[in-house]
Amino acid sequence: MPKIEMHRAALDAYVGERLERDPLEEQLTVAKAEIDEWEDENGIVKIELNDTNRPDLWSTAGLGRQLRMYRGGTRPEYAFFSTPEQARDAGDHIIQVDAKLETIRPYICAFVARGPAVDEATLDDIIQTQEKLCWNYGQKRRAIAMGIYRSDLIRFPVQYRAADPDETRFVPLGEEASEQSLRQMIADHPKGKEFGHIVADFERMPYICDREGEALSFPPVINSARIGAVETGDSNLFVEMTGTDYRLLMHATSIVACDLADAGFTIEPVRTEYPYETPFGRSVTSPLYFQIPVEVETAFVSRWLGAELDADEVIESLERMGCAPEKLDAKTVRVAPPPYRNDFLHPVDIAEDIMIGRGMSSFEPEALHDFTVGRLGPVESFAREVKSILIGLGYQEFVFNYLGSRRDYRERMLPRQLDTEGSADTSDLVRTANPMSENYEFVRSSVLPSLLSVEAVSANAVYPHLTFEIGKVAVRDESDVTGTRTDDVLGMLASDAEVSFNTMRDQVHCVLFFLNVDYELAESDDARFLPGRRAAIRVNGETIGVFGEVHPQVLENWGVEMPCAGCELDVGSLAAS
Repeated sequence: MPKIEMHRAALDAYVGERLERDPLEEQLTVAKAEIDEWEDENGIVKIELNDTNRPDLWSTAGLGRQLRMYRGGTRPEYAFFSTPEQARDAGDHIIQVDAKLETIRPYICAFVARGPAVDEATLDDIIQTQEKLCWNYGQKRRAIAMGIYRSDLIRFPVQYRAADPDETRFVPLGEEASEQSLRQMIADHPKGKEFGHIVADFERMPYICDREGEALSFPPVINSARIGAVETGDSNLFVEMTGTDYRLLMHATSIVACDLADAGFTIEPVRTEYPYETPFGRSVTSPLYFQIPVEVETAFVSRWLGAELDADEVIESLERMGCAPEKLDAKTVRVAPPPYRNDFLHPVDIAEDIMIGRGMSSFEPEALHDFTVGRLGPVESFAREVKSILIGLGYQEFVFNYLGSRRDYRERMLPRQLDTEGSADTSDLVRTANPMSENYEFVRSSVLPSLLSVEAVSANAVYPHLTFEIGKVAVRDESDVTGTRTDDVLGMLASDAEVSFNTMRDQVHCVLFFLNVDYELAESDDARFLPGRRAAIRVNGETIGVFGEVHPQVLENWGVEMPCAGCELDVGSLAAS
């Protein structure tokens, strides 16, 4: 979970009064946060946030803003935002985008901030916000990379180009001695070694410069040493963000703009001109307010929270959370999220905000109304019987995360010759709406990648390796109201020099025999297994599983050197049959 450091004096300034430790800790519940370390000799307080769906709180300005409103302060108005219907005048603050960037790193947002001289606390907060947003929210700079510059040194319009990595050179931040090419920065600069892989495979790479050709940045790697070296005392800033997800990018831009506005800066918009279509059009002015109001009925809120609330109480609670609610009638409230928030995906999210804004202590505790006796469901009872059989066959059980990456769930599971586009299709996978990291971006649709991840690090263990898991997977299903379906699936993997199709066939037969299940085998086209060495398992005319020898290319993708045979069975369907 995110952990932030802040100057105690700066937090007090944003809150509007000095809070001692106990009242601060009590009120941090509004941000689902707690004090990790109290004020040290340098006046630094460390706060740990126990949720990741509100990146606007990952800064002193953002957390102070929320605490101030929760304590009854007025909601700030940010008049500098454009909307999709009406853009504010950006003057000569223009960014021109190269058409070649559409398939490399297509989007950029920016704004200019003019205000007081940046002090140490503000600069530390800006840098911390940059790091937290780009690392956690921006998937380690893959989706969001942020640059901050001295705007007085920039000549507009700014150029966002697809540059030749060998011919394009500038002096990078931290290496003030000499110029380097973009390719040299990837190979030699510490930030290039850390983030260069994001763009290293492209023939041309992202590059930002001004009208005179003065370098600003090589996103998502490093700023220039001259324009990109912001220091205390600077008062006019240019902030840009590049990335691959325009909505995440625009949201992150809004967060930083609001933080700087609260710090006393005047925010000036920047217009970006694209030669291709984007989710917001070809000419986009940022910061942009694109959030959609959500309507909620008081009866819905009352049912979810277990307390009778009228529209006035709902509005009061939401105002303490920074929202702009409007009473449509006695039973309905429309909620306009603030521009720095993008976490209202469902009316339940509104109900949660009302609960937090009202205060957890305001709800009366109630005794249980119903008495029930817990028992295992039919699928769980059946799964335990399957586990007993597999353990008797010498298998070892594992339990894995249900979230993972595109690389593990798709790219590594396909033979390379099937991946003609250069990146595996993930349209059939269930993707989280607001992933904090590319390592936990998708809900798994198969158990085999999890088992192969164990096999990939088990080469030194004595063979044979027999592993299994009975766990949940999510698959797309248009017949379901949610568009997805959750299944209970058995995954088995056997690894040894002598493992073959026949090995797994015998194991499957043994499991189904002891479960007293009649089955038949049919041809399978599952690309994860070798053609001619794979089979589908059918029960009552329905395909409920597949097994076979894992394709050698899949094993190579995982770094597994020993032959493997795998199987997946739909335990839920078996239990029902």
